Amino acid sequence: MKRFSIHSAFAALAVVVPTAAFAHPGHPGAGFGAGFMHPLSGADHLLAMIAVGFWAAMLGGRARLLVPAAFVSVMLSGAVFGIFGASIPMVEPTIAASVVVLGLLVAFDVKVPLAVASAVVAAAAFFHGFAHGAELPENSRALSYVGGFVAATILLHIVGLALGRLRMSNAGRMFGRMAGAITALAGFALLAG
Repeated sequence: MKRFSIHSAFAALAVVVPTAAFAHPGHPGAGFGAGFMHPLSGADHLLAMIAVGFWAAMLGGRARLLVPAAFVSVMLSGAVFGIFGASIPMVEPTIAASVVVLGLLVAFDVKVPLAVASAVVAAAAFFHGFAHGAELPENSRALSYVGGFVAATILLHIVGLALGRLRMSNAGRMFGRMAGAITALAGFALLAG
């Protein structure tokens, strides 16, 4: 059963990563659906949010709940800044850098105290949230849109948590290191533009 799960995880990663686009030029529709699709339509958000869940699973214990919760909470504050038109420089490069950092944390199986892990993901989350909020479609109900991208983010964290559980075996640890390295490399590619 574990062998099937690891192969399934590799297949899912191979299907999802190449199809995700970096830029988010606009999302069809408005409201919940547009918000839900935003994190799913860009490699930057997709990889970072899965990596947060994966790293939380690796940290174990209360981190499995509190690290993703820190991400979602701070992402919401970033979204408010984006929705209300705040100007923050270098948002996209910072998001790409967060993909690199989160990938490296997974690849090197970095263990830190819960407060440090929460602070790391919170820093990334603010910029991801800002991007979500800044790209609120015209004529969209902000609350519904926000609900959509929060739901997608939680779903991606759950995917990361599930993938992180696979690392219990030797093959699973290898998968974790490879997934982290691929994520970090994708982040470098996003930074290069």
